[in-house]
Amino acid sequence: MAIDFSPDVLVCGAGCAGIAAALASARRGARTVLVERAGFAGGIITTVGLPFFDGIARKSDRKILQRGIGLELLSRMGVCKAGDEYVYAHNPAIRSIERFKILLDEMITAEKNLQPLYHSFVAGAVTSGGRIREVLVANKGGIERFRPATVIDCTGDADVAFRAGAPCETSKEYMPLTLHFRIGNVTDNPQLRQRCRETLVEAYRDGRLKNYYGPGVSFLFANDEVYLHAVRVPADPLDPEDLTRAEMQGRRDAWTMFELWKEKVPGFENSYYITSGPYIGIRESRRIAGQYVLTEHDIRDEKKFADAVATGCWYLDLHPNYATAGSANVKPGGLGGLDGYQPDHYDIPYRSLLPKKVENLLVAGRCHSATRLAQSSSRVTATAMAMGQAAGVAAAMAAEGRKTVQELDGVRVRDALDQIHAGPFGG
Repeated sequence: MAIDFSPDVLVCGAGCAGIAAALASARRGARTVLVERAGFAGGIITTVGLPFFDGIARKSDRKILQRGIGLELLSRMGVCKAGDEYVYAHNPAIRSIERFKILLDEMITAEKNLQPLYHSFVAGAVTSGGRIREVLVANKGGIERFRPATVIDCTGDADVAFRAGAPCETSKEYMPLTLHFRIGNVTDNPQLRQRCRETLVEAYRDGRLKNYYGPGVSFLFANDEVYLHAVRVPADPLDPEDLTRAEMQGRRDAWTMFELWKEKVPGFENSYYITSGPYIGIRESRRIAGQYVLTEHDIRDEKKFADAVATGCWYLDLHPNYATAGSANVKPGGLGGLDGYQPDHYDIPYRSLLPKKVENLLVAGRCHSATRLAQSSSRVTATAMAMGQAAGVAAAMAAEGRKTVQELDGVRVRDALDQIHAGPFGG
């Protein structure tokens, strides 16, 4: 099928927000194109290798709060059932990232209104009269020009919004970047995690590691395979040279950890390095300055919004940047500097997905309109999926009514989500 260069909806980025946006838009009948820089969908789950559905259930009782596409994906991966009210953890994990890639391919190709385009990178946007006229996408075909009615920016970095002239914000410093990796043929034992930690402390003191986290050591994928959350690299993810350096540093640090553990930690004697994520994980970069800015006060107060379209429940998870923090309590290995406030649940309003100055653009995922501290909660995987689904439904509604997404009543978007049992948690 020839690609539709004038779709109703163009979704940029097939990560957690983007896959939900594209599926939601297509299922409502809008002609939808999904472009993604990688050769597969899934975002941080597949490109970084983080298998957790953070934010799908509240911590206090593990009640499922996201009942839309996020829960559909989790149930189709066999973690729970579609009708379950509770799940075994507030951040349940899938057990196969490769199977998840295939599942997303299957779900995408099952939608007749959805056309995927992998290996395609947003390279620019042409605007006039407060409207995106063209989105430029670079791939093996060259520079391709799309002329969609509505664009949903799920790039994580607000690339489309920024290039279209929508106001965006950045921070003076960014949370560190993290490369996830896996080591095979490891024998678990009661001292393994403590010895891993002690070895990294020694390596930091000796200068072999500049920064690290934890480490988080878990046997998620197999009884003899360790999944590691341990690398932290301070960097500017919007600077291509610094991002390149961070990728290299992350791989080098991961390999250093592997060599140290193989040499010094019982259980790693016969281990081998399996893989690291294809991309380093980015926690924050740009955020749009939208029609409403979600704040940490909204989260602490659990503020209710009439136009709520998603629910958040992750804690205020602001990781410190060791290179610039300069605080005595911010040390490699620990969380130091985190706010850590744990809400029961809170609303995310439709207006926080709407940028200023561009009438046919929605933003979903970690680059939606929020303060830095609020975004440290709303950025996580399942919450991003909920925002993406809301954006996809809204974009399709705009196509139906021949309106812009700015003209839509957010309460109507919420009602539409409620009708498909994907609305925000209400109690």
